[in-house]
Amino acid sequence: MRILVVGGGGREHALCWKFAQSPLVE
Repeated sequence: MRILVVGGGGREHALCWKFAQSPLVE
């Protein structure tokens, strides 16, 4: 699963980072 962050804002980056740390996301 790939996560595409649109906007590149601080909140979006934080969410992307949080998802990246999740073991459910490859």
